[in-house]
Amino acid sequence: MARVEVQNVSLTFGAHKAVDDVSIAFEDGGFYALLGPSGSGKTTLLRMIAGFEFPDQGSIRIDGEAVENVPVNRRRIGMVFQNYALFPNMSVEGNVAFGLEVRGETGEAVRRAVAEALDLVQLGALAKRRPHQLSGGQRQRVALARAIVTKPRVLLLDEPLSALDKALRTDMQVELKRIQREVGVTTIFVTHDQDEALSISDRIGILKDGRIVQEGAPEEIYDRPKSEFAATFLGEANILTGEVSGGRLRLDEVTAIALPQGTSAAAGRLRCAIRPERVRIAAAPAGVDGDRAGQLRGTVVRRLFSGSASTYFVDCTGREMKAIVQRGGGADIAVGTPVALGWDPADLIPLPAA
Repeated sequence: MARVEVQNVSLTFGAHKAVDDVSIAFEDGGFYALLGPSGSGKTTLLRMIAGFEFPDQGSIRIDGEAVENVPVNRRRIGMVFQNYALFPNMSVEGNVAFGLEVRGETGEAVRRAVAEALDLVQLGALAKRRPHQLSGGQRQRVALARAIVTKPRVLLLDEPLSALDKALRTDMQVELKRIQREVGVTTIFVTHDQDEALSISDRIGILKDGRIVQEGAPEEIYDRPKSEFAATFLGEANILTGEVSGGRLRLDEVTAIALPQGTSAAAGRLRCAIRPERVRIAAAPAGVDGDRAGQLRGTVVRRLFSGSASTYFVDCTGREMKAIVQRGGGADIAVGTPVALGWDPADLIPLPAA
């Protein structure tokens, strides 16, 4: 296990600043996700930690050792790439043994280490097969075994599950978490998949335009996002903007909604987020439970059924709102139905000024 510290790191490609003054720490044995859209700098940051890119400024330390100018082969880092990069002419055990053999290890020590790594990823019975004889999930596990067999200080994963179908990806998320816990290696995982980051990470760093906009535990970021970008990129959110007056947020001339108790918002403009799964929806005029004065009225314009839940898109006088209802959580509402939307004021998330 190792602690990784990134301090004030920047990297520019021509006129483009791919990573801009990033500072973040990855503690011993943690599972961290770097989450962001394409071009946010997450993979570039991972490549600098690995040693494939070198920062223009700043420092990268592993257990206190400055490594920003140390070659990749001397950093003791394991890495799994998006395309796995397995050697097609080698068997599974040959692929896993490759890193050890490059280091000059031979004989029984290599065979034992390879067997242990393959048992850990539950592929011991397939040691003699070639990559083309494996499924996508099995190839991913071979790449993972190859990365951990050398007992790296840090394990880096660059969107390793993106090529898998949804069901297999979910299974591999569970496997990754199990293996990481058993090995205990500090793991940094790059992804653009919000659900993936939420389900397997101890902490998440959200990147945008080369900078970290928020870092913290998944529940902390989801429940208390510090910006509209964080609120809408990690999960879905309805954004409401209005004027604060008398402890309420006035959205227009006729609609004012209650703010969470204890909100220290001065008079003026304020933006708030409300998660769609926290929005209650009912056909009007029956209304919904909660603060009736804070209800929004509108019309269902679309319904998206996803099996376990339905997402309702509601036009509230030009303002579109989403409400997610779990299957069995209420009667289906048809498109074109007038509805009322409501929520517990405590579920409203005031957002800091941009």
